[in-house]
Formats: sequence, structure tokens, C-alpha cells
Amino acid sequence: MGFGQVLWSLLIIFFMVMFFMVFFMVVMDLFADKGIGGGKKAVWIIFLLIFPPITVLVYLIARGNSMAERRQAQMQAADEAQKAYIQNAVGSVSPADQIASAKALLDAGTISQEEFDQLKAKALASG
Repeated sequence: MGFGQVLWSLLIIFFMVMFFMVFFMVVMDLFADKGIGGGKKAVWIIFLLIFPPITVLVYLIARGNSMAERRQAQMQAADEAQKAYIQNAVGSVSPADQIASAKALLDAGTISQEEFDQLKAKALASG
């Protein structure tokens, strides 16, 4: 097997991988789109199964811009959900509550005066 055949094989494999990536992006976008009904989705899927390269190309031309907008909206929604989860998990603790907790630790002898002062400064800086 010559160098040319190896290079040709790698090129074919590269384009096959690229095609399947785009194909599955189209399928995922199609199912994630709430703007079109089930009948239209079924027609797109049938054409994707019968004429994959042409249908992918037509889909990207016809719906490429809205595909990017939907993806961006999904990422933004996921980011907001993650921020809300983190905020909920951490909770909102006021600086006064943090200082009171640190004072309780100081009174119990768990932390030293220096550590209390550090925690107090940190709580005041974050508030």
C-alpha cells in the first residue's frame, strides 16, 4: 500500500467523520427545535435517511442561522440553570451571619483570634 493510498484513505475517513458529526448535529437540532411539529420532523428524518448528504446540505442552508441561535439559547439556558443551582446550593449568607459563625467558633475555642480576624475581614470584604 503506497503513500498515496494511505493519504487518500485518511482523507476519506476525515470527511466521513466530518459528515457524521454534521449529520448528528442536524438530527439533534431537529429534535430540539420546538418550533416545528412532529410531521415536519418526520419528513426531515425520512429524507435524512434516504438522501443523507443532500438533505444535510439543504437543512444547513435552510435552517443554519436558526440552528446557531437555538444552540446559543440552549447554552445560555444551561448556564443560567447552573448559576441558579450554584446559588441555591451555596445559599446567600450575609457578612453578619459569617461573622457570627466565626465568633461562635472563637468562643468554642475551635479557632484562634487571628483566624477569627481573618474570617471577619474576609466576610466584610465580600459583603
